[in-house]
Amino acid sequence: MKGSARRPRLSVTTGGRNVVTHAGARLLADLAEDLGLRAGLSVAMAPTKTRRRGHDRGQVLTDLAVALADGGRAISDLRTLIDQPSLFGEVASVSTAWRALEAIDEAALERIASARASARAAAWAAGMDPGFYVIDIDGTLVSSHSDKEGAAPNYKRGFGFYPLMSYLDATGEPLAGLLRPGNAGSGTAADYVRVLEDSLAQLPINPDEHEVICRSDSAGASHVFLDACRKRHVRFVIGHPLTTEVASAVLGAAESAWVPAISADGTEELDWAEVAEVSDLLDLSSWPEGTRAIARREVAHPGAQLTFTDVDGRRYQVFLTDHPSADICFLEGLYRGRGRCECAIRDAKDSGLSNLPSASFALNAAWLAVVMIAGDLLAFAKALLFSAEFRRAEPRRLRYCLLHSAGVVVSSGRRRTLRLAASWPWSEELAGAFSRLACLST
Repeated sequence: MKGSARRPRLSVTTGGRNVVTHAGARLLADLAEDLGLRAGLSVAMAPTKTRRRGHDRGQVLTDLAVALADGGRAISDLRTLIDQPSLFGEVASVSTAWRALEAIDEAALERIASARASARAAAWAAGMDPGFYVIDIDGTLVSSHSDKEGAAPNYKRGFGFYPLMSYLDATGEPLAGLLRPGNAGSGTAADYVRVLEDSLAQLPINPDEHEVICRSDSAGASHVFLDACRKRHVRFVIGHPLTTEVASAVLGAAESAWVPAISADGTEELDWAEVAEVSDLLDLSSWPEGTRAIARREVAHPGAQLTFTDVDGRRYQVFLTDHPSADICFLEGLYRGRGRCECAIRDAKDSGLSNLPSASFALNAAWLAVVMIAGDLLAFAKALLFSAEFRRAEPRRLRYCLLHSAGVVVSSGRRRTLRLAASWPWSEELAGAFSRLACLST
């Protein structure tokens, strides 16, 4: 059988002029400019400079965040921008970026957080306000195989760090992050309170005037943290450890108390999961007034390894809430939405969080701040600039379809035009995003 070539043969030469890649990353850089994020970071970083000459450190942080959102995993990946001056202009060197991160201390981190909050307020004013405010707090393990400051063994027998993160559920925006050693406690109440305070400072709304809900797994179930939520007028939906005593009490619930759970989108009842309020079966007197306990039981999937709290092939879980809604199915669905936070953390690990670059704990904390800025830019772009097709897309898909697009920069008189590749299926989508950004800034 005579074979046939699967691809046409090519002759390869050099000489292409003004060809650029990662054209969509320029959209993120322009978005940071138009929302005032770059300017705010410049103000935040100004006290760290000891001489007037040199690169604007706020611009350096913005460029680093764009590089991470674009798929970078290390400081050296800033070269994606450095090597394309016709698209990104003059970008600081990698060594300059290192010095900028080294200059960030606790005071600078607070100023950076303030700059992020101001940019968020501008984004919400432009139409991003979701109207429903659920703050998810969760910890995640970041492995480190080197002798970095603060790296320590963790509860899963790994080694590295254990940052505590928070996200706004409706938009996926990162709100706050606290870098911690790997051996930090899963339920350290002081850390949860600090992340809650930092998260509230990021929101352009007042919890006294709008309902804000804090959601967490059982690691957040401490009296100190729930009291802190109550003091700040934040409602809570928090997992509760399923101890032997709690499991015994839940098993005492009458069969008539169990009602079918609803699907994640609230459109249908589930025939394999049920919900019941068990507040009267538990002693909740030590928790904030109005605390309720709600249980869920579901049929374990085939092959699941059951534990001592699983009875008759069913798995149980309990959470605490002070939300007054009489619809316990809604409240259980609200708690189950916590899984979206795990997806947001996964995306952050795909945008720099999985690789803390330095032996210095302080510099790694600064790197975490840049990771959150990158997350902000991606969330802002999805909500304000992209069509519905990409509003829930993961970073990997955004990069393939939009951010890594190729084009040609054409100069005519004083005007420079970026012409996207005509054959790329998503060129019209990216061009439309640039057009929407232009309307946003006018």
